[in-house]
Amino acid sequence: MLCETVHRIEPPAAATPRLPGDLAVWFFILAELLVFAVFFVAYAVARSRDTALFDSMQAGLDRDAGAINTVLLVSASWCVARALAAAEARRQPANVRWLLGAIACGAGFTLVKSAEYADKFAAGVTLSSDTFHMFYLSLTFFHFMHVILGMVVLAVLAIGSARGRYGPGRMNGLESGAAYWHMVDLVWLVLFPLVYVLH
Repeated sequence: MLCETVHRIEPPAAATPRLPGDLAVWFFILAELLVFAVFFVAYAVARSRDTALFDSMQAGLDRDAGAINTVLLVSASWCVARALAAAEARRQPANVRWLLGAIACGAGFTLVKSAEYADKFAAGVTLSSDTFHMFYLSLTFFHFMHVILGMVVLAVLAIGSARGRYGPGRMNGLESGAAYWHMVDLVWLVLFPLVYVLH
């Protein structure tokens, strides 16, 4: 008599979903997004009350500069994503290069935006010029400061990457910094069409 032993084949356990980066950083990102959302709603309300002024003043913005900055920030986010992939693959030199590429794109953004500000200030535009320019300068400068902070974060990550701090199982800090940078990019993708384009 033959005895057959039947083995039950268990399906592989599904990987537990994991939030990349630190939870505290995500709370910070959500808080920042909430602040920007309040700004955007206030802008929309103010615009609805004086559409003619907003349309007139919006026509004086440099949309080409805004479009260039959009390309720069999207490119920076792509570089950050490539840096994460390189770190996971234990390719530290490539990781560092991609982070430096993201920083270069961020620097390009700040140069283009600074030139925009210089033109506006030379034309006598200030926060008190009119409601549109009050929102334009407040919103874009608040975002500008986030870009600078994001570049500092990326520089710290690049230094850590050069020292071999990040790799498989050690991605928390890199993921946190990447999440912050992607938030900066996301905000601009709302800010640019809202302030520069939409009527």
